[in-house]
Amino acid sequence: MKHGLHFISGLPRSGSTLLSALLRQNPRMHANMSSPLASLVNALQAQMSQQNEAAVFIEDTQREAVLKAVVEAFYAETHPQKVVIDTSRGWSAKLPLIARLWPQSKVVCCVRSPAWILDSLERLERSHPLEPSGIFKFDPISNVYTRAEQVMGPQGMVGHPLGCLREGVYDERRGNLLLVRYESLVREPRETLDKVYAFLGEPAFAHDPDNVEQDYMSLEFDARLGATGLHSVGSKVRYAPRETILPPDLFEKNNALSFWELTVTLPKDLKII
Repeated sequence: MKHGLHFISGLPRSGSTLLSALLRQNPRMHANMSSPLASLVNALQAQMSQQNEAAVFIEDTQREAVLKAVVEAFYAETHPQKVVIDTSRGWSAKLPLIARLWPQSKVVCCVRSPAWILDSLERLERSHPLEPSGIFKFDPISNVYTRAEQVMGPQGMVGHPLGCLREGVYDERRGNLLLVRYESLVREPRETLDKVYAFLGEPAFAHDPDNVEQDYMSLEFDARLGATGLHSVGSKVRYAPRETILPPDLFEKNNALSFWELTVTLPKDLKII
């Protein structure tokens, strides 16, 4: 990549869409909601693995060249002018691959208590009582507990990214990882963005948190998913404290999964803001 390639990862409903919207204010930056790039990379890795009997003819140098080529091709019309920041929940578990292919690249992970993520998803579900959400497989007979169990499972919408995040945090390459708390981004957006730029090694930019533009393609994506509002962002960045709508036992159980707040067990060199 001529001007650089970086990644946004982390947990859903934790600020990644907002962070991308803010970064897009900088004409030097390309950032958006989750792209298909990580899925393409995963599919290529699978097809070039030993599950394909023809893999005997593929060397690691070829694997590396193919993966680099698909990324270059995917962003061919973008990267000659801009720094590319690609988003996927799975990038935090790909630090060894990123270090091999793009050693200068960094990964910014947006984090938030899983309890508040569930609260946010539950609010979305209840805001459309006439139509079940695709987030919960369009199930009209679910309840708050079964919905939480579904998304928090090992392959669930929250559980899988949480596992990827744990892998990245304890990976020996975590020096290329930055955790950004949702609360930091919405309470102090300018200060938080300055720290993100410093981590990426990019010159700071004067962002305007009071004039955030929605990416309307993301709204169409949400509508097709049956999850209206999943990637919507407000026109102004603001912190709005509220009471949870989750039952107390469910909230406490999932709030305890915020492992990045347990400083005793965290790597001392982990970067978190």
